[in-house]
Amino acid sequence: MIHPIILSGGSGTRLWPLSRKSYPKQFAKLMGNESLFQASARRLSGEGFAAPVVLTGEPFRFIVTEQLAQIEQSAEGILIEPEGRNTAPAVLAAALWLSARNPDALMLVAPSDHVIKDEAAFRATVQAAVPRAQNGDMVTFGIKPNRPETGYGYLELASDEDPKATVPQTLVRFVEKPDEARAQEMLVAGTFLWNAGIFLFSAKSILAAYQRYAPDLVDAVAPAVDGASHDLGFTRLEAKAWEQVEDISIDYAIMEKADNLAVMPFSEGWSDLGGWEAVWLENESDAQGNVCTERTTAIDCHNSLLRSDSEGLEVVGIGLDNIIAVAMNDAVLVAHKSQAQRVKEAVSTLKARNVPQAVQLPRDYRPWGWYESLVIGGRFQVKRIVVKPGASLSLQSHHHRSEHWIVVEGTAQVTVGEKVALVTENESVYIPLGAVHRMDNPGKVPMVLIEVQTGSYLGEDDIIRYDDIYRRE
Repeated sequence: MIHPIILSGGSGTRLWPLSRKSYPKQFAKLMGNESLFQASARRLSGEGFAAPVVLTGEPFRFIVTEQLAQIEQSAEGILIEPEGRNTAPAVLAAALWLSARNPDALMLVAPSDHVIKDEAAFRATVQAAVPRAQNGDMVTFGIKPNRPETGYGYLELASDEDPKATVPQTLVRFVEKPDEARAQEMLVAGTFLWNAGIFLFSAKSILAAYQRYAPDLVDAVAPAVDGASHDLGFTRLEAKAWEQVEDISIDYAIMEKADNLAVMPFSEGWSDLGGWEAVWLENESDAQGNVCTERTTAIDCHNSLLRSDSEGLEVVGIGLDNIIAVAMNDAVLVAHKSQAQRVKEAVSTLKARNVPQAVQLPRDYRPWGWYESLVIGGRFQVKRIVVKPGASLSLQSHHHRSEHWIVVEGTAQVTVGEKVALVTENESVYIPLGAVHRMDNPGKVPMVLIEVQTGSYLGEDDIIRYDDIYRRE
């Protein structure tokens, strides 16, 4: 049985403005009707696969469970990292957690934001690598390149090995991301594969590798796992121990040092969607090479990506060549495809200016649903709030604001002080400054309300929680 280890704690910025720290790309629907995380979980399921172990951050734990439920899956375990420390600590934590249950378990480590369209071919490739992993080797997966890509690391095979083989091959070395000329040379040589960052090994083998090559990491991560707390089905790694953990990738910490590595080639299509040009490449284009989503119009455009991710917002391109135009209701990106990798630079610039769009989506997802700000003034704010069936906001009060709730869809059960009442469509309720209050959705359909806040301070940190079914810290 193969145990998928899905790494889902990243906050990638190269797909800004769609991907932001508050809601990164793995949870977005970039390719079709499922998120990248859902597609990854589905790909790593079926015969021969156990339920996944997911590593993620505190803000995303309920998104993980909800998105798994939407595809009728559940996790074997969800490990919450107090903060991101790169892939080496995350994989080690998963290995320690899984080894306590089954030291011989096979672990298939995979990021949650990759695209592999031929799922059956990938599962067959994984199965072909199982014997080597069972024999104690650590298998890394390499992708046959089809262009001189400078955004990926590479794996060099021995000169007599076959990059199209259907069994694991001998690895010579890892190669850092090259410049354009070197990437072209490696493509022509034919003995280099893209490093996919996907690994297959037994828990026993990878723990032995950590003990040999990164014992300090074991000394830091093991207490975080041993001291983990458990609530609502989540495993929270112990925060103080985790503070001592080094931020390092598994490639640097382990793989580039190990002597029991093999490479499993895969040539049926793969992308890490590392930027908007990759999104353009992976989607079907029209006769002029354009990729256009709903609410977009391309006139005399060529080889361009036009995308609107906001209802009621139309994007029109005229005479564009090799242009990326991505629009949301609070931010717009326009870039030449050759400059697409500089989006991360743009986000850093926005952060330096304290622009909220750098990290925060206009829609804020919570365990109970989501909300978005419609209008913000000096002493008032108007929000749309959507509460899932059966969900409940925390029992809370505010120091600096009062609130007026108007239900526009469904029914809310509202608690204000000692009074509990049902509020239906076109009805409203007033929450005075300082009043202890709560809102529940007792119905079977989402409940939508408009909230009007007034006061001297309207920040989200003006919340005193007295009771919370989601046990948020």
